[in-house]
Amino acid sequence: QVQLVESGGGLVQAGGSLRLSCAASGRTFSRYVMGWFRQAPGKERELVTAISWNGGATYYADSVKGRFTISRDNVKNTVYLQMNSLKPEDTAVYFCAGMEQTTWFPKGQYDYWGQGTQVTVSS
Repeated sequence: QVQLVESGGGLVQAGGSLRLSCAASGRTFSRYVMGWFRQAPGKERELVTAISWNGGATYYADSVKGRFTISRDNVKNTVYLQMNSLKPEDTAVYFCAGMEQTTWFPKGQYDYWGQGTQVTVSS
């Protein structure tokens, strides 16, 4: 069992930056593909970015390419999301998620979820 706890959300002006963190419990964090999802009011949850077990592979949705960066520290059992050049349309609840996977497929079925952290970007 893995427990995920996000932090770092908040209110920021358009063009600003935020860094989200997701701390994971459990000894097998390094075996999990980790992803960040977001869900805006009235919209479906979407995969924003994901990172492979050792950070060697990443995925980004087109809407965040060049602005967001995912990274992980397998010693600290933490995954990060650096968000730059934020736009009002980035406003959403951001969720951290993890899945056990033997083949890199970031859009697979995620097994574990955090509680979410609110990101609000004002115009």
